[in-house]
Amino acid sequence: MDKNTITGFILMAVVLIAFSWYSRPSEAQLKAQRERDSIAAAQVLQAQEAEQKRALSDSVAESTLAPLDSASLLFAASQGNEQLITLENDLVRITINTHGGVIEEAELKNYKDQQKNNVRLLTKKDAQMVLSLATKQENIVTTDLFFQPVTPTGNSVTLRLPLASGSLDIDYTLRPDAYMVDMVVRANGIANLFAPSMKTLDIQWNDRARQLEKGFDFEQRYACIRYHETNGDTDNLSETSDKEKDIEEDLDWIAFKNQFFSAVLISHQQFHNAHLKSQIYKKGQGYLKNYEASLQTAFDPTGTQPTQLQLYLGPNDFHTLKAHNNLSLNADKDLELEDLVDLGWPIVRWINRWFIIYLFDWLKGFGLHMGLVLLLLTIIVKALVFPATKKSYLASARMRVLKPKIDQLNAKYPKQEDAMKKQQEMMQLYSQYGVSPMGGCLPTLIQMPIWIALFNFVPNAIELRGQSFLWADDLSAYDDVISWGKDIWLIGDHLSIFCVLFCIMQIATTWISMKQQQNAIMSPEQEQSMKMMKWMMYLMPLMFFFVLNNYSSGLNYYYFLSGLTTVLIMWFLRKTTNDSRLLAQLEAYKAKNANKPQKQSGMAARLAALQKMAEEQQRQQNR
Repeated sequence: MDKNTITGFILMAVVLIAFSWYSRPSEAQLKAQRERDSIAAAQVLQAQEAEQKRALSDSVAESTLAPLDSASLLFAASQGNEQLITLENDLVRITINTHGGVIEEAELKNYKDQQKNNVRLLTKKDAQMVLSLATKQENIVTTDLFFQPVTPTGNSVTLRLPLASGSLDIDYTLRPDAYMVDMVVRANGIANLFAPSMKTLDIQWNDRARQLEKGFDFEQRYACIRYHETNGDTDNLSETSDKEKDIEEDLDWIAFKNQFFSAVLISHQQFHNAHLKSQIYKKGQGYLKNYEASLQTAFDPTGTQPTQLQLYLGPNDFHTLKAHNNLSLNADKDLELEDLVDLGWPIVRWINRWFIIYLFDWLKGFGLHMGLVLLLLTIIVKALVFPATKKSYLASARMRVLKPKIDQLNAKYPKQEDAMKKQQEMMQLYSQYGVSPMGGCLPTLIQMPIWIALFNFVPNAIELRGQSFLWADDLSAYDDVISWGKDIWLIGDHLSIFCVLFCIMQIATTWISMKQQQNAIMSPEQEQSMKMMKWMMYLMPLMFFFVLNNYSSGLNYYYFLSGLTTVLIMWFLRKTTNDSRLLAQLEAYKAKNANKPQKQSGMAARLAALQKMAEEQQRQQNR
């Protein structure tokens, strides 16, 4: 890229910035726009609530075959008064409404929301589950029916819906010291109400995921509908856009997932014909996403085989989820609930699952503060990859001490037409001294999966939630000691100090790297490209700032620590590397192998072949 092109880009950037500044609205216009946006957001939220209720009403209406008059099978069940039944243990409190017969609210006792109240994972206002069964006469739709509680205790209850000479029962059992609720649906003496071909229970489940954390953008990025295929892997709908999907495969469970908490509906006869829908809410409405799921599962009208469902209502903690697999009603089935914690792609997931998590737990076991745990985690990981880092550095150092010899080759072949011959002799020189131009790349590539693993692990570590450190009051959300109450384009309404420190460290790392590159072996063309690359490397921290300012302070803190340790390691290696001694070692290698036949690398062989071809063509032209 030449100077004119660079100048053109700079001038275009200046024009765009000047135009943006000139055309920006006044403070009065901004205030009026914010008021309009606030009113519009409230109207959109009301419209979405109305649409959700209308859609559910339409679904119920479509499934009803006859009005509920005095002759209706469900007439008596449609009359009554609602009762609220509470099941609780030391971890969770759930509320079941006899009107509809399903769980209405779920409250987690050991986790707090932004208002310091217990986290409510399901609420009457936002969540609704409807069970439907098709009889010969009409559909049984639980949303408008009243169940009768039978033998309620502190952690179990049976809800009974009288039908003809029998009943439809739903047994709820909250497991002790667990977040798992068993939900067993069974028919008692009502087989004659159903057609012989009727074998399915329809479930309509809706919920609006409320914002529970301080960082809306960050929390919304990790909220989604996640599901587990019976004969496959775990997958999810898009986290970043509205999505609607029909699932052809049978499913073991479906989760309405927030960043740190999930409501999971499990079927031990599998879900069939699942239709899932996720819609994103805008910032400021108090909600992240709207979830909808239409499902079918097996139902036995004779009551011989009950429909076995379960609900997990708890945190996305890897070990907690893994332990709840053992509470499955199907002992032969591994639910793999721990997949709710997104640990990254397969290779990255294995590193997190079998190394990072256990290292993190080991450090946490000493009772250290989470800020110190992240510090020690960073140091240990850097120590483990230090041999690869050192190997990469020494490969670059060997190239650096050979630069005078490469400069001689550049002086020997100044013409462009001799570039191939110069490159061939350069490769021969590398071979003589036992140096590989790519020697520093492989060790760096080996370290990358570990860096990516930690990038996935830190935002999903619920242990960081609510943990303060230095000026950050919550390591799972951004630190906003510096804030100004209104959004600024690209920045937001705050300045994350940990993000700023990370960006400064990136600039320092780039400066050190560029200092090392000054003496690196490069052709004139490479040096020209490097000048442009240098500017790009210095602009990268600025780009990181705009992206990471809304990310969790724990993640930015880890990035800062990682950059700081990298700078210290580079300083240490530079201080302990003697260029004269390194050059002497290379000269000794050359002398020792002087009488041995030189092995040509694949690149050198290709260059030699191209050189011979070019020389042959030149001889033919001279003739």
